Amino acid sequence: MRALICALTVLAFGGGAQAATPARPPIVSVSHLAVRAADPAKSEAFYVHDLGAVKGPDPENPGGARYYFSPTQFVQVLPLPPGPPTIDRLDHAAFNTADVEALRVYLASKGVAVPAKVETGADGGRWFDVVDPEGVKIQFVQPPAKPPVIPVNPLSSHLMHVGFIVHDRARQDVFYRGILGFRPYWFGGMADDKPTWISLQVPDGTDWLEYMIVGTPDGRGPPPGMSQATLGILDHFALGVPDTRLAYTLLWNEGRLKGQNETPKIGRDAKWQLNLFDPDGTRAEIMELHAIGKPCCSPFTAEDPKH
Repeated sequence: MRALICALTVLAFGGGAQAATPARPPIVSVSHLAVRAADPAKSEAFYVHDLGAVKGPDPENPGGARYYFSPTQFVQVLPLPPGPPTIDRLDHAAFNTADVEALRVYLASKGVAVPAKVETGADGGRWFDVVDPEGVKIQFVQPPAKPPVIPVNPLSSHLMHVGFIVHDRARQDVFYRGILGFRPYWFGGMADDKPTWISLQVPDGTDWLEYMIVGTPDGRGPPPGMSQATLGILDHFALGVPDTRLAYTLLWNEGRLKGQNETPKIGRDAKWQLNLFDPDGTRAEIMELHAIGKPCCSPFTAEDPKH
């Protein structure tokens, strides 16, 4: 009888351990934004000459290239896929995690469709893809144990946030806030009473994701009639700088603003920023780390990036 009781106790505790939800590993920063390019040579000139990134091979896609701003943050440029012409240049957004396999298991436990295994690149980096509730591809990356050596970029070494179009804030929040644990940072828009830019920080860092609200809640992808130029403004990435005007001066003095028409301005979040555009229209936002005063619409509710 004593042996039977012990066996039942072991089974009870074992069953409880199996039923427990796996812990979510840290999600610490933006990894990259992956965009498509009609002319890779023109894209290379923009990312290397104008923004100062370091070109490297793409361990995920031999037809692509990585443009590094730091050893673990980059823009991935991919060739346009075959088929009918499309205005959509976004392939996916990606975030760095400390344990990509543990995150895959965690997401599966929450009912998210995940691949059967993680992928491993030639550099030792590991990743897997999912799709969010609106069908946007999201990638989670565990950087390689020995990332590439990337010198400090005088313009910026910090890919601070990524943004893309979203139709239904509540639907996306179920995934990003409810399952992944992203945290509110700021929200605003062109009208004080209509928030269309929703910033959510990664759970374990200060980088963030920005919903760019468009269309109707039942929509998916670019709304009908949207131009490639407008879509490129919405699907974007941001490089953090301590002083946007000094960054603009650097670019001006080094002849790195050819074809660009914008000058620094103060955004609705009260941060100085400068908008630049790659040859396909994807926006590169050069943004200060801190607001200079009170933002519109909402206070900041989390800590700013420090560098």
